[in-house]
Amino acid sequence: MRFVAYRSPLTWMGGLLAVYLVFPVGAFLYRLAEPGDRGFSAPGLWSAFGVSAEAATISTAIIAVFGIPLASWLARSRGPVASVVGVLVQLPLALPPVMSGVVLIYLVGPYTPLGEFFGDNLTDSVTGVVIAQTFVASPFLIIAARSAFGAIDPAFDDLAASLGHRPLARFFRVSLRIAAPGIRAGAMLTWLRALGEYGATVLLAYHPFTLPVFTYVQFSAAGIPTTQAPTALALALAVIVLLGSSVRWPVRLRRDVSVPDPVEPRTAPPTMVAFDLDVKVGGFRLQLAHEAASHRIAILGPSGAGKSVALRALAGLLGPGAGTVRYDSDDVSRMPAEARRTGYVPQHSALFPGRAVWRQVLFATEADPGLAAWWLRTLRLSDLAARLPGQLSGGQRQRVSLARALAHRPRLVLLDEPFSALDAPVRDELRRELRRLQLDAGLSTILVTHDPEEAALLADEILVISDGRLLQAGPRAEVYRRPASPEVARLLGVPNLCEGTVTAPGVLAAGQAELRADTSDLLPGTAVLWSVRPDQIVISPGGEYPAEIIDAADLGTSAVIDVRLPGGPSLRVRQAEAGDAARGDACRLVIPPSAVTLWPAAAGGS
Repeated sequence: MRFVAYRSPLTWMGGLLAVYLVFPVGAFLYRLAEPGDRGFSAPGLWSAFGVSAEAATISTAIIAVFGIPLASWLARSRGPVASVVGVLVQLPLALPPVMSGVVLIYLVGPYTPLGEFFGDNLTDSVTGVVIAQTFVASPFLIIAARSAFGAIDPAFDDLAASLGHRPLARFFRVSLRIAAPGIRAGAMLTWLRALGEYGATVLLAYHPFTLPVFTYVQFSAAGIPTTQAPTALALALAVIVLLGSSVRWPVRLRRDVSVPDPVEPRTAPPTMVAFDLDVKVGGFRLQLAHEAASHRIAILGPSGAGKSVALRALAGLLGPGAGTVRYDSDDVSRMPAEARRTGYVPQHSALFPGRAVWRQVLFATEADPGLAAWWLRTLRLSDLAARLPGQLSGGQRQRVSLARALAHRPRLVLLDEPFSALDAPVRDELRRELRRLQLDAGLSTILVTHDPEEAALLADEILVISDGRLLQAGPRAEVYRRPASPEVARLLGVPNLCEGTVTAPGVLAAGQAELRADTSDLLPGTAVLWSVRPDQIVISPGGEYPAEIIDAADLGTSAVIDVRLPGGPSLRVRQAEAGDAARGDACRLVIPPSAVTLWPAAAGGS
């Protein structure tokens, strides 16, 4: 395969360009090695070198101080103003450097108001060199930093806010740290670009000489030989800086992380949540109101239903315009996210890069080390305190995320599909772990999920939503036993959803079979959708309804048997074991009338 790659025309095309780029440097080094005057003793060389290095360093520092915040704003902003600013930032790249010098003369030249105010000291001075270099080199850092900030997962900022950090702290402790490699590379390129700037500098500050201006003067006066020294200095600096930017410094792991003695959490009173949300995100609108009667609730719905939007609004991450939110009797609607004392667990654990487990768990502003140690021990993470995120499995990362959310005694734990990305065995284990913590520590939780089983396991109260609206809310048993509509039944994963017709009071026709059911006040002839849970159907020789077995599967811990009513729909039956049931066998079914739920077909369609 490698031989084939070497024969590829793309490889040869890339190789030709590499040779072209390397050959001039090689030719220069060959000439430099020959005997003769190379210009190292030329008057003014080291002064020019010092001016260039000093001015490039000052320019890079100025660009970093003002450009990094600008890059952060550009990465987060949309709209015409940000677009215009983005074009202006890149303009020095599009302008020839000489024209950049002309433009700068109109701003800081000797006859401009700004130039006169500074006594004509903004040109033909080191200050003039800095002004020219700053203008020409600034896009390199700003564009690199903008890309670095733009690549940061917004979940990190949300997470830091939910852990009590204000915007400025989030910028320095999260965004700047994550974007640092890109910013560092951009700063090095900026410094090199400033060091090599000629066109704008020669117009704005011919004196004192910078290294490029000095090189041109030497070339004009004495030809190529005496230009070898400044070129060699510039080349050496470029190699040193570029090698420095490409070095990946190893991360030192502290094996001696000092974890204090665990302190068991105090039992906290449950937090009841009430809200009336009306929020738009792009073209999507969420309208959701509810007053919870339990401190463990789940918001269940399909992808795109607005579940995560609702959770972010409850956490305060969408601002005060999202609607009214109360924790117990406290109206927190206008409280910023960092003041609400929530524990936010995102779908993907979102562990901060470069921070070991112990530092992750202590990241909240009010994190308690003793409590953090207790959660580490409880979640079986004590031996992993010194590990970095990349050294953890998916389940371990999610445990760390949960410990971090709990280490600052949150009033409310918000879980955004925290286990959906995990493998089934790990997911089941962590669900049970969370349920145990809910029961043992009395956690108040709001869970967002699309999994009906997960919602039933981890919540006492269920809210079913779709397309940004509430379909049904209530205690878990009531919602699962009596779905309000066929749409809710589908979202709850209710199987055996079938079509039928009411033929008489208390009688439902399903194909040729007539089932007894609670038809309430539905008139005969009404088309309905009906369902019955698989565990509420019993296969028994004394059953009331004849059926045919069309499949039987032994799942190890239970059996699933598919049956078909005469001329009617197929139903799924779940029981402890399949017994001697075989495909094609006749059987009889027991279906209690109270187990049949039905809706007029117009209520949700088929």
